[in-house]
Amino acid sequence: MKIKLTNVFVDDQEKALKFYTDVLGFAKKADFSNGPYRWLTVVSAEEPNGPELQLALNDNPAAKAYQQAIFAQSAPAANFFVTDVEAEYARLKGLGVKFTMEPTKTPWSTNAVLDDTCGNLIQMTQLAW
Repeated sequence: MKIKLTNVFVDDQEKALKFYTDVLGFAKKADFSNGPYRWLTVVSAEEPNGPELQLALNDNPAAKAYQQAIFAQSAPAANFFVTDVEAEYARLKGLGVKFTMEPTKTPWSTNAVLDDTCGNLIQMTQLAW
């Protein structure tokens, strides 16, 4: 069994695509519509055939409530691994990304949390082992 697809709910798919590709550095994988429905995914530029992240529109009231509730609790909607949190933090800060948690070391990792501008907090993690 493999994880091939997961999602984050976003309040604006076009804004999310721009942030996840132009700022975070992901690559667009799939983008097609069927009426008002848009299927939009991105992948790591380092793993173009790796797991996809669906940028799912939060137009469902349950999805919107879930997204707003976890954001209000400061809970990340997703966790992305990086090789150097400090360097990625500096790069993203230089692009104007807002962080709710600066790089913080724990015995097992260094983590930072950013606001994706689309209703989510995203954690970046660098493992210490």
